[in-house]
Amino acid sequence: MPDTAAPAADQLIIAGRAFNSRLIVGTGKYASYAQNAEAAEAAGAEIVTVALRRVNVMDKGSDRLIDHLDPKRFTYLPNTAGCFTGEDAVRTLRLAREAGGWSLVKLEVLSNTAHLYPDMIETLRATEMLVKDGFDVMVYCTDDVVFAKRLEEAGAAAIMPAASPIGSGLGIQNRVNIRLIVEQAKVPVLVDAGVGTASDATIAMELGCDAVIANTAIAAAKDPIRMARAMKHAVIAGREAYLAGRMAMKRYADPSSPLAGLI
Repeated sequence: MPDTAAPAADQLIIAGRAFNSRLIVGTGKYASYAQNAEAAEAAGAEIVTVALRRVNVMDKGSDRLIDHLDPKRFTYLPNTAGCFTGEDAVRTLRLAREAGGWSLVKLEVLSNTAHLYPDMIETLRATEMLVKDGFDVMVYCTDDVVFAKRLEEAGAAAIMPAASPIGSGLGIQNRVNIRLIVEQAKVPVLVDAGVGTASDATIAMELGCDAVIANTAIAAAKDPIRMARAMKHAVIAGREAYLAGRMAMKRYADPSSPLAGLI
């Protein structure tokens, strides 16, 4: 069998925690928690995002995510999907910490519009509050280069710019900004939102992103399990290509074989 695992020396480090997989999967829009678990396994994921307001984690009276995705095997990343103010997000994550002991969290403070891009003023404010409260905060943000730096300065453990609107599948719409965010960041940068297929994940990794988050791209595929496997290999391929260093792009042909000395 071919080796598809990330080299030990190339682990993803977030807030002092080490992970071999650079693909994070979500826990929404799947047909069932069982399918969600199968997809996470196929993706080789070690982290799963959990929308606390939409996913049953604790209610023993009904089917629970933890009955399918073992929290001892997968790192749960509670997120604040559905929050529209900093206070609402902070309250939600404090409850999560009390319930499950989670301190590594994903912050989303959305603007109440159709595009669902984050409200960056509220996002920055919530980041400051959560960091002060002892959380390790991975922050969903726009691809605004200036705001990304301010989030890092506020103590964010990871910066997660949207490639395009949540669930759109449009892929990376602004490669320049994503690359600028990567170049200036001293913390991991993850593309979060907008990935639609494997090639989008590869592009994100080739731009130098440290990881990719994929939810709808997998859950809404006609075959989610096969797409999860495709995303796994896409992330690995993109990371390997980035580390290899691509050839320079030229405006003219350059033959593979030398022209001198031809018979």
